[in-house]
Amino acid sequence: MAVRIEPLRVPSLKEACILRLEELILSGEFKIGARLPAERDLAARLEVSRPVLHEALVDLGVKGLVQIIPRRGVYVSDFRRSGSPALLASLLKYHNGRLEPAFAQSLMDLRLLLETETARLAALNSTDEQLSALRAILRQESQTDINDAQTLTELDFSFHLQIAIASGNLVYPLVINSFQGVYTSLTGQFFRKFCGMPIIAEVFAFHARLLSALTSRQAKDAAEIMYQMLTHGEKALKGDRP
Repeated sequence: MAVRIEPLRVPSLKEACILRLEELILSGEFKIGARLPAERDLAARLEVSRPVLHEALVDLGVKGLVQIIPRRGVYVSDFRRSGSPALLASLLKYHNGRLEPAFAQSLMDLRLLLETETARLAALNSTDEQLSALRAILRQESQTDINDAQTLTELDFSFHLQIAIASGNLVYPLVINSFQGVYTSLTGQFFRKFCGMPIIAEVFAFHARLLSALTSRQAKDAAEIMYQMLTHGEKALKGDRP
C-alpha cells in the first residue's frame, strides 16, 4: 500500500504575518485591550510592507482578535466576546494541533449539543437521496484499510456533514463545514490512536445503527445513538476505554 504523503505548503507573506500576530496575541504578549504599535513601526518589526500588514490586521479583525478604530489605532479584542468561528482554526494552529484539555472539552460539548439535534432532525427530514449518500459513505468505510487514519478521518467528517445536510436545517451544515479543521483535529487524533484496532469496527457499527434509525424515521433513537457514539469517542480519547 502506498504511503500517503501530504504536499508541502509554504504560507504567503500575508499568512505568515497573520500567524505571527496571532501568536503574539494568543500568547498574551499583546494583551487584551492593548493598543498595537503603529502600523509603520509594526510593519518594520515584522519586516513586511504596510499593505501586507494592513491586510493581515483586517483578517484578524474579521476573526475577532483585534478591533480597528479609524484614526485611533488597532486594539487587541477579547476573543471570548468577539471571536468568530474562523478563530477556532487559529487556536488549533497556535497549539500545533495539540488541544488544551479545557479547549478540547469545549469542542466535544459543542459537538454533542449540535449533532444530537442534527441526527434527530435527519430522522424526520432526510430524503431518499440523502440516505443513499450516507449508505455510500458506509460502503466506502467498509472498503477502507483500518490502518489508514487519514481516509477514515475524511470519511467520518463526510458522514457527520451529510447528517447535518439531511437535517433540513440550512445553517447546521454551514457550521460543521466552518469547523472542519477543528472536527478533523479531534477525529484525527482518535483514528491515529486507534487505527488498526477493533474499536474502529465499533465506530462503523455506530454509523450503521444511526443510518438504520434515520431510515426508519426514529428521531429519538437517532439522537440517542449519536449521543452514544460521540461519548464513546470522547471516553476513548481520554483514555477511558468505552
